[in-house]
Amino acid sequence: MSAPRRLLLLRHGQTAWNAVRRVQGQLESELDDTGHRQAAALAPVLAAMGPAALWCSDSARARQTAAYLAKETGLDPTFDPRLREYLLGERQGLTHEEYAAAAPEEFAVFRTGDFDVVPGGETAAQVSARMTAALHELLASIGPGELAVAVSHGAAIRDSVPVLLGWPVTERAALHGMANCGWALLDQPAAGEPLRLVAYNRVLPSSDPA
Repeated sequence: MSAPRRLLLLRHGQTAWNAVRRVQGQLESELDDTGHRQAAALAPVLAAMGPAALWCSDSARARQTAAYLAKETGLDPTFDPRLREYLLGERQGLTHEEYAAAAPEEFAVFRTGDFDVVPGGETAAQVSARMTAALHELLASIGPGELAVAVSHGAAIRDSVPVLLGWPVTERAALHGMANCGWALLDQPAAGEPLRLVAYNRVLPSSDPA
């Protein structure tokens, strides 16, 4: 049997908006000093795994994170808008406190990880469909035994993992939110088969999530 293809899904490093709990969605925000340190520390660890391909959301925070890995591996990132975070409509740019004050019942649902309630936003079905389409293309671009890395966003990764495993997207309720520069690792025994979850929300020891 050939060795499985492997897929590593990496969330971007911390941004100033993350630090103050501001809803980012698809608005642009850049890594803060902590985020740059996280990405710089993680890059050689992931590079040691020998990735053969590097794809990335075209959002600034993801591109900045991927740049560290590109430097360590020599890979040129492929930027794909399908790897973006949820579009969060009218709520993008609000802090959690502002969101809770404006729409308390909606915010309570949002905080459970169900973003379908956001006015003008994308649904979980839409996000997981575009994410998994890109990720299957990425997997198909590498050979057996090789590793592909996709740099994306917390909710988009969380909601794509169940679908990659062949489960309904609603199973995301069993998954913890991804930490900044946290990653998930999946493998695929053979082309066309469902993926298997190897690890989820792994982080370097110095950045273990609370």
